[in-house]
Amino acid sequence: MGKKKVIVAMSGGVDSSLTAALLRDKGYEVIGITLRLADENRDSACGVPDRGCCSEASVDDARRVAEILGIPHYVLEFRELFREKVIANFLAEYARGRTPNPCIACNRYIKFAAMLAKADEIGADYVATGHYARITQEPDGEYALRKGIDAGKDQSYVLYNLTQAMLRRFLFPLGDYKKEHTRELAAAYELPVANKPDSQEICFVPNDDYKAYIRQHNPGCLIPGDIVDLAGHVLGHHDGVPLYTIGQRRGLGIAAPEPLYVVGLDTQTNRVIVGGAQDVFAQSLTATDLNWLSGRPIPERIKCRAKTRYGKREGEAVVERQPDGSVRVRFEEPQRAITPGQSVVFYDGDRVLGGGIIDSVLRN
Repeated sequence: MGKKKVIVAMSGGVDSSLTAALLRDKGYEVIGITLRLADENRDSACGVPDRGCCSEASVDDARRVAEILGIPHYVLEFRELFREKVIANFLAEYARGRTPNPCIACNRYIKFAAMLAKADEIGADYVATGHYARITQEPDGEYALRKGIDAGKDQSYVLYNLTQAMLRRFLFPLGDYKKEHTRELAAAYELPVANKPDSQEICFVPNDDYKAYIRQHNPGCLIPGDIVDLAGHVLGHHDGVPLYTIGQRRGLGIAAPEPLYVVGLDTQTNRVIVGGAQDVFAQSLTATDLNWLSGRPIPERIKCRAKTRYGKREGEAVVERQPDGSVRVRFEEPQRAITPGQSVVFYDGDRVLGGGIIDSVLRN
């Protein structure tokens, strides 16, 4: 019986590079795949060579690592699909007064679905990425997505759209490692990216300036309007609702005796709504576009822990299934800056139950 074949999504960073090295040494037939996703030339926009996951420099880094490891490497053209599924959604959500997470959309449509289709096309058994998360198989045969052991690096939040069919064919070798150990191992393998900084920006947005990106690519959604308080009193003016996000404090241009924060965005009335620090907190939300990793709908009511943004702490919550297929989530303690367009992800201990897109915020 021959080696199991795995395609590794190689972004040119330390995590995906080490993933390829570890799987090679575990006896897999490894094929490195780098995805060409964005048209934006971030190198020229930033004035210095960019090494984010969409840059030409990162393609070169991935190719160099593949040469060192002695594995084949290919660059796949996914720009059209990326524009359709990620960039178009990014611009449309901001135009609606929502704040999307493009990494979740990219994982769902590109790194999950499209990569798995490519694996099928070339006869690969598995797809692997450098995400810090773990996949286990339960006694009943069901597959579970669990947090990575490095709490500060855990990326399970952005992976909630995986299905049972995907979980059985995905590999996350770094889920059992801490980040510092990852870099030590990469150095031991003499990988040239061992000390490469992690990319924190949205890969297709030059200078990480999403406002400039919206001004360039969808200026028609930017209509000047009023900034109002919760009572509807006009306090100032804005240049377009999409240029603001829930919880924002800076850049409001309003003089007030106490700090003001964005607490609501109303595209119907073209108003940015502001309030005090206490007004940024909310107790409940509704969510749609749900995925449950078990493949089965949840009971009508469950208790779990939930988080409303990557990097935020989870809170105790009750999730209630609604007749239209959405859910209502009520937290024990009010949560800060719950934001429509972001995802809410549900956990039972370290296991991901599922998640969905936040649709509305409820104060009680």
